[in-house]
Order: sequence, then C-alpha cells, then structure tokens
Amino acid sequence: MQIEMRGIDKSFGGNAVLKSAGFLLDHGEIHALMGENGAGKSTLMKILTGVYTKDAGTVIVDGQEVCYKNAQEAERAGIVFIHQELNVLFDLTVEENMFLGKEIKNRFGVCNKKEMQKQVRAILDRLGVKIDPNQKMSELSVGQQQMIEIAKALMVDAQVIIMDEPTAALTQSETEVLFQVVNSLREKGVSIVYISHRMEEIFELCDRITVLRDGTYIDTKRIKDTDMNDVVRMMIGREIGERYPLRDTKIGKTVFEVKDLTCPGVFQNVSFQVHAGEVLGVAGLMGAGRTEIMQAIFGNMPHVTGHIYIDGKEVQNKNPQQAIKNGVGFITEDRKVEGLMLEESIMKNISLANLGRISKNGVLQKKAEQDLVKQGIEELHIKCFGPDHECTNLSGGNQQKVVFAKWIYTNPKVLILDEPTRGVDIGAKKEIYSIINELAAKGVAVIMVSSELPEVLGMADRIMVVREGLVRGILSKEEANQENVMILATGGNLNE
Repeated sequence: MQIEMRGIDKSFGGNAVLKSAGFLLDHGEIHALMGENGAGKSTLMKILTGVYTKDAGTVIVDGQEVCYKNAQEAERAGIVFIHQELNVLFDLTVEENMFLGKEIKNRFGVCNKKEMQKQVRAILDRLGVKIDPNQKMSELSVGQQQMIEIAKALMVDAQVIIMDEPTAALTQSETEVLFQVVNSLREKGVSIVYISHRMEEIFELCDRITVLRDGTYIDTKRIKDTDMNDVVRMMIGREIGERYPLRDTKIGKTVFEVKDLTCPGVFQNVSFQVHAGEVLGVAGLMGAGRTEIMQAIFGNMPHVTGHIYIDGKEVQNKNPQQAIKNGVGFITEDRKVEGLMLEESIMKNISLANLGRISKNGVLQKKAEQDLVKQGIEELHIKCFGPDHECTNLSGGNQQKVVFAKWIYTNPKVLILDEPTRGVDIGAKKEIYSIINELAAKGVAVIMVSSELPEVLGMADRIMVVREGLVRGILSKEEANQENVMILATGGNLNE
C-alpha cells in the first residue's frame, strides 16, 4: 500500500497544529516520522486514520483520494494505528481485550472461547510474549500492555501499521522481539510508520525518515544518507550540543537510606543509600521490581517491612501522604494516569500538590497560587498559553515538566523519578536532564529509574542494578558501562 498526504492543515481552537504538512509512505518500508513533542506527528496520523478531520489537504491511498470517517473504516481498509496512549480495558482479560468487537461466535451466537484463546496464544507466541490470555490487563506491566496492543494490530490483516512510541515501555529484550516482528512484516510487504524519539532505534530499524517541525514538513531522507546530528537540526532548527548536560558533582552527606526493605514475593532485603546532590540510577529488566521498590518507599505497597531513614532519622512511610510529609517526592512512570489530572489546568495540577505552601489558615491565597504557577511555567520553560492551559492539550514533554513543577515546589529531600523522559523528544529530554542536575545541585537526593541504559549511564553518579527483586550490585561511575549493567541485570557476576 502506498500513501501520500499533501498540504494537510489542522487547527484546534485557533491554534494551528499542522500547516501544509505532507508525508509519503511506500509499499513495504519502515518509515520514521520524527519531530519534537507538539510537532504534529500523531495529529497527522490521526487525520490519516479518520480520528481527526483535516481542515485542508489531500490523502491518497494507492492512487485514490480517500477520507476515512473513523478509525474502524481505516482499519477495514488495512490501516491500523497503535496509539501511544494504551487503548485497553483494565477489568477485562487479555483475550477479551484482543477480541473486543471481533468475537468469534458459533452458530448459536455464543463466543467460541477455545478458538479465541488458540488465536491469542498463537499471536503472543509469534511475539515471544509469555502472557496468559486469561490474565486481566490490570495485572500486566505497562510493557506487557504495550505488547498486547501490538498483538491486537497483528490480528488484523493490516497493510499499514502506525506505531506511536511502541518501545517506550518495553525492555531491551522485548524491543529486540518487536524489531524482529517489524522486519518480518516489512518482508511480507507491510508498511510501517514508526514514530519514536529514540534515535538509536530509528537508525537501526528504518529505511527512510520524515521530519516535522511546528506542524510543517521539513524534509524526507534515506537513513543511510543522514545522521543523528542532521536529524536533530531538522527537528529543532539548531544544534543541541552534548546530549547529557555536564555538571560539577558535589556529593554530600547521606540523606536517604533503605535497609532490608522486603515485600514478600516481589522484592527482598533491598538496601542502599543516596547522598545529597547525588543521582542514583536504577537499572534492570522489565519485571525486575524497580518500580515496586520505589512504590514501597513512597508508601504505596502493602505488606512491606524494613527500615527507611531520612537525614539519619528512621521514618514511617505507611502511605503517600506520610512519605510526602517526610520529604519524599515521586514522579511516576505513567504521567497520564498517575502523574496528572489531564482534564485540569496547569494551575490546578501544580497547586494541589502545594496547598500548604499557598494557603494561610486553611484559606487558599490566590496571589501566592498565581505567583507559584507563573514561576513554574517560567523556570521550567513550559510551552503553554498560560496557567489555565489544560494539561491534556500540552505536548508530552510539557506535561512532564508540569509533573516536575508539582514536586519541585514541595521542596523534597528525596525525589524518585520513574522513567522521567518516557515519550519525550530529544530537546525536552535535555531540558529535563538540566532540571535534574539543578535539583541535585541544590542538595536533593535523586533516584532515577530508567529503561534507557544510555540515559542511566549519562546521568547517574552510581547505578543500582535490580534483578528479580534483589539488588545485584551498585556500580560506581568508573565501573558503570553497558556490559557490566547487563551482566548484573541478567544474573551474571562481574568477577567471572
């Protein structure tokens, strides 16, 4: 299938998101669509698949002009969109999610569960995923939920599959499996539109790349004819310099310490320290227990035993409210579900986390609230129309900055960052890295969990490696490299 989009315009409430944008997809190619958050990539693909209606322009599929009315019509034509925001029903099983609206029924109208389970298992086996079709989606990790979304697309005889940040929640091994599947689809003539902020993936996987900037088409190049610096220049209109900003590390006293933290069946005997001004990276494969350990520290896991110390004093974090009061902040891995009230304004999101700071005798001080939110927007360079801008209409990078603002102004002694740059473009990533460095420079003890190994290696002073709920080792800056981290993450020993 060949798709051509010409002169596409789209505005929301007077804000032009796409301005004469274009895109050309050839038969049987993997084509990267890149640009900063807010560049219009997802909007362009939503217009192709009928989610949005274009204001102007032309969409041509195999020589015929088309205008799909909705995603179902596009899917029937062979075009499937795997969205970055997971489209799952958490109370239903894997099988029920995959066959929702497409149930296989016998002649009496009764669902043929045996046949549906057989097909689900076949597709999951093809993806190399070991998930029980009877498991509820709520029981799966974010990475496993993403693999189910990909599996759903493979159930349809798709000729074009659009993947929006498909590896954002996947481990390295899951990503390798996905790449194998994508390459096999290309060999069968299926075309893939691949939207990702991970440069390494683009250069490993894709044939061509198209760049959008501020809703405008910039250029299309063959991967072999370009490089990362060239792509960054096209994306942001300037050089970005060093990928990870340098900082003069001044590590102070121990601020935070965990001893023998245990949650039966999840993790056990977890012990580590974090110093003032230090960034402790936490690495490990999906399911290693990294997020669960952080949730336990924040008082969000039941049946946890062990000891937590802040500034040498033992504290009890029985719930998140206690943890916050004790000086612990937590930026969760899923900002859309746990980090933000998406339908609310920037002001309300920042204010609710800082009521003690902007209230007097239990009464909200409006000027203090406005000053605090204005400060957050300015200091973190949040691109918006003002404090009343709804978070759902912000780009991913700017949403993440709002989450940072919420916690920064609570003045935490310890700040836990779980996948702090997931789904964020390269320009916004560097801004977030700078925010992390500024926090560390102020003496905050930072714990950064990330599935992106280059990010952990680039930002952390030490790296704690977790495997199957156990701390396998803590590496110094000098010891930390990709090989050593992966040896520990996969169960090996460094002295062998």
